[in-house]
This record gives sequence, C-alpha cells and structure tokens, in this order.
Amino acid sequence: MPVRLLTDTVANRIAAGEVVERPASVVKELAENALDAGARRIEVVLEGGGARLIRVSDDGCGMDRDDLVLAVERFATSKISSDDDLAGVVTMGFRGEALPSIGAIARLEIATRTAHAPHGWRLTVEGGAKGEVEPAALPHGTRIEVRDLFFATPARAKFLKSERAEAQAAAEVVRRLALAAPQVDFTLVLAERTLRFPAVAPDAAGFAERLAQVLGAEVAEAVIPIDSLRESARLLGHVGLSHLHRATAGAIYLSVNGRPVRDRLLVGALKAAYQDVMPRDRHPVAALDVRVGPGEVDVNVHPAKAEVRFRDSGLIRALLVSTVRAALASHGPAPYAAGGAEIARFVARAPAQAPAYRPSATVAPRWSPPARGYGESAQAAFSVDLVDLPPQAAPHVADAAPDGARDRPLGAAKAHLHDTYVLAETRDGVVLVDAHAAHERLVYEELKRLRATSGVPRQELLVPDVVDLDPADAERVLAHAETLATLGLGVEGFGPGALLVRATPAPLGPCDGAALLRDVAEALAEGDAEAAPLARRLDHILATVACHGSVRSGRKLKPDEMNALLRAIEAEPAASTCNHGRPTFVRLSTADLEKLFGRR
Repeated sequence: MPVRLLTDTVANRIAAGEVVERPASVVKELAENALDAGARRIEVVLEGGGARLIRVSDDGCGMDRDDLVLAVERFATSKISSDDDLAGVVTMGFRGEALPSIGAIARLEIATRTAHAPHGWRLTVEGGAKGEVEPAALPHGTRIEVRDLFFATPARAKFLKSERAEAQAAAEVVRRLALAAPQVDFTLVLAERTLRFPAVAPDAAGFAERLAQVLGAEVAEAVIPIDSLRESARLLGHVGLSHLHRATAGAIYLSVNGRPVRDRLLVGALKAAYQDVMPRDRHPVAALDVRVGPGEVDVNVHPAKAEVRFRDSGLIRALLVSTVRAALASHGPAPYAAGGAEIARFVARAPAQAPAYRPSATVAPRWSPPARGYGESAQAAFSVDLVDLPPQAAPHVADAAPDGARDRPLGAAKAHLHDTYVLAETRDGVVLVDAHAAHERLVYEELKRLRATSGVPRQELLVPDVVDLDPADAERVLAHAETLATLGLGVEGFGPGALLVRATPAPLGPCDGAALLRDVAEALAEGDAEAAPLARRLDHILATVACHGSVRSGRKLKPDEMNALLRAIEAEPAASTCNHGRPTFVRLSTADLEKLFGRR
C-alpha cells in the first residue's frame, strides 16, 4: 500500500480521538479557553448529557474576525509562539487542537465579540467543513455551541455512557475548575438541575467558601487550611481531617498553578501523608494547589493535559507529605461526630430483641497487667499497667478526675461499657471511646518517638520463646533482624523454620513474645516489603507491635485509668484514629441526644 498524506479532515478526526473522549472533554477544553480569555463568568449548558448540545458562554476578551477564522485551524493558538514558550507554559490551553478537533466530529458554532467592537462574528464548522464568517449580535465575550457530538464518527458515539453518567462527568469537570479558579463565577445548567458556584475572593476565606459550594458545608467544616512554602514550591488549599474519608479518590481535587490535574505523584504523596491515620482502602478529602515556576513543571506530557511532570518531584512530594502531616498533627484529635439523625436511623434498623452481649474469644486479653491499688495515682496506675504516657500528657494526668474534667474536650469518665468502651460526660454532651483503639494509637506514637530518639528499649526474656514459622517467613524475619532489634525485638535463628525470641520491646511490659513475632512476620509478608520505603516498613512493624501493648477488650479499667486515657488522648494530636485508620472516639452533643429522644 503506497504512503500518502492524510487530508486535514481525517487528521483532525484522529486528533479528536486524543483530545475529545466524551462530552466532559469538550467542556474542559472550552471552559479552559474561557479562563485563558480572562473570563469572570462562565456558563455551561448541557442537553442529552452533552451528546446533543454543549454550550459554553463567557465574558472574556473575545476575538475579532481574523482571530476567529484562524481559531478553527489546526495548530493555531494565541498561547505560544516559539519553542521557548513550551518551557514555561502559563495558560490552561496551548496546543491549538481543541476547536478544529471538535469541529471535525460535531456541529460547531462560535460567536464572539471583543469589548470595543460594534458587533460580533459567527462561524460554523460541521464535520470539518468550515462555513462563512457572518456578523452576529451578542455581548462581549464568546459563546460556543457543540451539537450532535460524534455525528461524523458514529463508531465513537457508541462508547458514550448514559446521559446521566455523561452529565455527571461534565459536572465533575466544572467542580474541579471551580475549585482551581475560585475568583470565577461558574454556572452549570443540566436537564434536572442547575449548579451555581458564585465567585469568591482568591484568599483562604474565599477558598473555604468555594469548598463549601462544591463539596458541601459539612465537608467545609471538617477541613484544615494549609499554606506552606519550601524552596521554590508553595502548597495551598485545604485537607480533610482523618475521620473525613471516601471510598474512592473522587474527593481529591488537585491543581498545579491553577490547572486541574490527576497526577499519580501528588495522589500517592497525599495518601502517604494519611497512611497512619486512615484505613488503607479509604481516600482523603482534599483540595490543593501546587504553585511552582513555569519552568519547574512540564504540562505537555499528556494529550488531554491531565498529567504533569515536575523537575524536582522529590521536593514536591516532601512538601506535600510534611505539610499535610503537620496540619493534621497541629489540629489535635478530632472526634467522629455522629448526629442524632444518624443514630436514629441505626436504631430503627436494629432488631427488636438484640442478643445478649458476650465478649468474643478473639478479643479476650492475651495478658493481664498486675493490679494496682486505688491509692496510687492515676498516672502510675495507667502508665505502669499499660505504657508510659507521652511527656506532654503528664500535666493532664496529675488531676485525672477533678470536678472540672467535664469542661475538658473529652470530659470525665463515667462508665466502662462491656469492658470495651469508655463513656465520658462533657459539658455539652457525651463521648464514647474505644479504649483498645485509642490506647493502641498512644502506644504506637510513643514507640515512634522512642525509635526516633533513643531507640526502643528491650526487655530481655529469662527464658526465650521458640517460634515455629513457615521457612520463607522465618528467612524474611531473619533478614530484618537488625531492623527489629532497633524496635526492641530480639530474634535469632533456631534451626529450619524456627526462631528464638530473646527480647521484647520494654514499653509493652509483659507480653506474649511468640504471638508478637508471628504478627510481625505477617506484617513483613504483606505487600512488597522490600520495595516499601524504610520509614513506612518500620511504622508498619511498630503498628503491629503497638497492638500487643494495648489494653484489650474484656479488661476492666478503673476510674483513674479511664480518666488518664482521656487526658492522654487530648494530648496526642493523632489520637482521632487508631493505627488502622478507624475512629477512636465518637462525640454526641446534647442536641443530638435530644433529637434522638424526640425532645426537640
């Protein structure tokens, strides 16, 4: 078959396959062009999910007649003029492929007018065939209508989803642009509803308001503002508290220099920042903008401009991880607030006669700390029986149960329910604490502090424990013996598949060394332990160790111990969740209780 040049129409339709995947792609390209034109008001109208009609209107600078004629030609753009411009792109669009690609597969009409022109101009492109430029009456700005998307490439139209699904995808594009450009007024008109995101001030307060518009007031109340600078990079936006998470990454809104992106580096760094405080299968809520110099990021690595490449990716990752972790730590423990309506729905679904409570054999305590007398201080009772409290908790523990304890964030302990949950009374409600989960987090954080400073002290065993493991697991443990020694766990080989446990972490007190080693072996076997960063591997092992040093369900806590636990949680910023990301305590306000019982 001979080699031949493709016609412009065929070439544009091939290019459209890279630029236009679905109606949402068209909305993205046209709205970004409007932002580049300086628009402060953008309206998007969809019919048939965008397959029948997409209309994008803006109040930007508009185009004159000559610019309009060139705008539908391939590789025509006002954004760049030389190779040097590609190294420092500062606009949303720049390829010069969107309009001709859309015109090649749909019926395209562009009407535009500059601010000082007596009238505007209109041009149509249908299946790649351009019409004549005609005068048009409209306010300054640009209005683009795209009808019958993919009518010229019917094979592509077969891959469109339902009207509802396509409309939702387009709405998500508008949401992401609204968060990336809070100073712009966005309106999205769908068949069943209209979404409006009024313009806000481009500052922290304004961005919080835009966040409430896009994600709802409940989410906006559970996020932390951040603004951090490291070398030439700056990170701005809001991140959700640890208890605010989703089943998918759909609530992660990222942008680079105001350009919405879906970048794996940024998403991975964000998840790493939450790894200790959120379940592994959950995703955080965040809206972040990374600002770097135009020469520090390549936005030309993806046809749809959805991904970017940073010159110094290590700097960006370190900035994001350290900033988010610091923000979560500085905020302190944040309880999961279960509203009365939610509790009422749960009660309504409960069986009329619930089975009697029986402690599960799987949660029975593996060891029982020595009993302490009530005459001893709360700090002594709690720290000796369980684990040393972090230093900053000491001032709170000294007065563990005064009358004023109700005024503290977690209140005063009133009961230990089912030998598992601590019920505390606060000035404006109640708090329910999972004692094991909360104490597990406290032990974990203390072990991390010890590892980072003096190292985890060891408790030598008088009689070593012999543990039989699968030979592969035993080899894996021995390969990490030096690392485990720094964490207070002394292990030696004892024949094929057998290991000796000679020492356990001293902060755990008396514990089952064999059971601890088996759990550590499982932790090392999870995933690709060798490929994981050292710090992540160590934290994963410490989380396993901490579980063995925590008070177990089924062990009755004394009043002083319960109050000491509450004070320690208040002093630990990460105590909102356990090592696995589950909430450690729930707060119910007096108003929630009154709603639950129909008192208001």
